[in-house]
Amino acid sequence: MTATETAQFDLVVFGATSFVGQILTTYLTQYFADQGASGEQIHWAIAGRSQSKLDALKQTLGNAAKDLTTIIADVNDAHAIKALCEQTRVVVSTVGPYALYGEAMVKACVETGTDYCDLTGETQWIKKMLDRYQSQAEQTGARIVNCCGFDSVPSDMGVYFLQQQAQKHWHAPATQVKMRVKTLKGGASGGTIASMINIIQEAAADPVLRKQLVNPYLLAPENHGFQKKQHYVKTAEFDTDFNAWIAPFVMSAINERVVHRSNALANHAYGDQFSYNEAMLMGQGFRGRAKAYSLVAGLGAFMLGAVSKPISKVMERYMLPKPGEGPTPEQQLSGFFDIRFMGKSDDGKIMQIKVTGDRDPGYGSTGKMLGQAALSLVLDHHRHGQKTGRIGGFWTPATMFDQRFIERLEHYVGIDFELISAP
Repeated sequence: MTATETAQFDLVVFGATSFVGQILTTYLTQYFADQGASGEQIHWAIAGRSQSKLDALKQTLGNAAKDLTTIIADVNDAHAIKALCEQTRVVVSTVGPYALYGEAMVKACVETGTDYCDLTGETQWIKKMLDRYQSQAEQTGARIVNCCGFDSVPSDMGVYFLQQQAQKHWHAPATQVKMRVKTLKGGASGGTIASMINIIQEAAADPVLRKQLVNPYLLAPENHGFQKKQHYVKTAEFDTDFNAWIAPFVMSAINERVVHRSNALANHAYGDQFSYNEAMLMGQGFRGRAKAYSLVAGLGAFMLGAVSKPISKVMERYMLPKPGEGPTPEQQLSGFFDIRFMGKSDDGKIMQIKVTGDRDPGYGSTGKMLGQAALSLVLDHHRHGQKTGRIGGFWTPATMFDQRFIERLEHYVGIDFELISAP
């Protein structure tokens, strides 16, 4: 019998008292309360390194969480982390930056055959985890799914949805896809900013890492076979397909690589010559051009400041949100996003879809996306203690999940996938 088959819990939220962890646990508590006795119910627990903080979190969750089990586990205590994994079928982790604190949990999940998901967008860390644990995960059956938040669910599942529509309408894939952020309203937390600064500083100090990070196929398996040169939007430019000025999208560095890994893991379902890039729509004419170059200048200034540790410390202390801080509940509710995808077939046909969300993308929506990813692992990919579907290894959202996940996102997360046009 494996640990998964004899697990006490279906799901453990690790890092429950973090900023996103609190959003996630609040969402899950309300979700199960809304479901009632006749709906989806699981046996779950919350975990962290501080009993007092876990108890305080339970207090804020109210009567619905009175019977919720708490587990004490610290990333520096390998025995406690492994014991946690042995008690559950699935772990969802919000403990970041993952490059600093994430490996211990991934390692323990791989060793115990426990499924795992997170919301990391740290490309360099995912690459390290792939190199170190992919083979062992295949052997133990642990299914590891990174990037289950705003990076990279809308991008990865958006391309998945577009390709499903292409097969339906064209009986062929879209071999060229562009994603453009039309509108986005939301804030950033201290944890997200800390992760971004850590990536920038790691890359500045390591020329090998800098070379890796510009490789669009960095996360694809070594035998992927792709040779198509990809266009990376790194400055302001005019996009004739969208008839608008565009500027770099800060999350493209992770999203593009996740989408290419999905293509590789899906046996090149999008084609051997598949191309994909992301950017932000800035508008038309002089105003759009000015906005695009202003955004480029702002991103450049942030990166220069982040490279310098003295300047980054000043930024973190006086200008940026602290760890544990982020958008207020009101700001999360008032946030939203609207992203557009254009796909082209080899014979010139064009398709457009949009993916929209009704909450702050990085937190209000991400907490719900991550929750449904974890629930999909528990409820859609386990049956009577036995795993179904994918074998062990590192998967992307679009290759681990399927139409059931899109239905979860539409029904319970407030994300809509809509076909705009198709010949």
